[in-house]
Amino acid sequence: MINREWHLLSRPVGWPKSEDFALVEAEIPTPREGQVLVRNKYLSVDPYMRGRMSAAKSYVAPFELGKVMQGGAVGEVVESKAEGIAVGDHVLHFLGWREYAATDAKNVVKVDPDTAPLSTYLGVLGMTGLTAYAGLLRTASFKEGDSVFVSGAAGAVGSQVGQIAKLKGASRVIGSAGSDEKVKLLVEEYGFDAAFNYKNGPVSEQLRAAAPDGVDVYFDNVGGDHLEAAIGSLNQGGRIAICGMISVYNSTEPVPGPKNLGRLIQTRGRIEGFLVGDHYDLQPEFVAEVGPWVASGALKYRETVVEGIENNLEAFLGQLRGDNTGKMIVKL
Repeated sequence: MINREWHLLSRPVGWPKSEDFALVEAEIPTPREGQVLVRNKYLSVDPYMRGRMSAAKSYVAPFELGKVMQGGAVGEVVESKAEGIAVGDHVLHFLGWREYAATDAKNVVKVDPDTAPLSTYLGVLGMTGLTAYAGLLRTASFKEGDSVFVSGAAGAVGSQVGQIAKLKGASRVIGSAGSDEKVKLLVEEYGFDAAFNYKNGPVSEQLRAAAPDGVDVYFDNVGGDHLEAAIGSLNQGGRIAICGMISVYNSTEPVPGPKNLGRLIQTRGRIEGFLVGDHYDLQPEFVAEVGPWVASGALKYRETVVEGIENNLEAFLGQLRGDNTGKMIVKL
């Protein structure tokens, strides 16, 4: 029995290349007392993982060279040496990028495949969903009647931000995406009031056309010209929540900041970054409110599923390119 796992061989400069990684065959680990062995069924790939491939100091330790990488995963327990977790249980944990993982029982969370599909615990009902919920409601202090702009709106986080805002009484929700097909999805399926393809013209001009009365909240997944455009359209007392800046993750030179930050003085605007790890206290509230929306179909979601551990790297690169609609997931 072989355990295939992805190792980081060298730290990428600019866009990651295939030679920076290796799919390695290893022995399936044996769980120690208090541990469980999990056969992973679904793996998550996320933009933040690009930062962990760098040696730069950040909010989370870099991936170690020559060792298996990490990420969200959900799977079935095939051996247990821990009380309270039985063979056959399904669990969520953070030892992805591999087929089998042995970990302490305290590091896993049991999930119910009868309540929701296993893949959703990596997306709409998992860390992705909580990121959207916490960033919009706590960091951006969303309130009923706000006008909301979301960048990367067809992605796993952005699509949920826009829908939660609508369900909570936003006056208008605008999204940006990278294709006309995604723009159509935002309006026709996710219920956004307006959306635009950022490749079709200057973001600032398209945003002003979509939100002629300005925006009260901007949820930023992209950075760059989107952040500058949002500042330009921000209403008095507007709030900007910085979740990610995927447009600059592969830059090899320092990226200039927005040229119009001075406008925040005029608008009394606020910009605040956040990490979902600081908001896990919202998890029960999040599940209680969002779970029924998902079950009833009031909150819709998409997943882009890639088959096979051998395609894990390509799935990761694909979501950096924006190939995915909704959450990018690898099925083993």
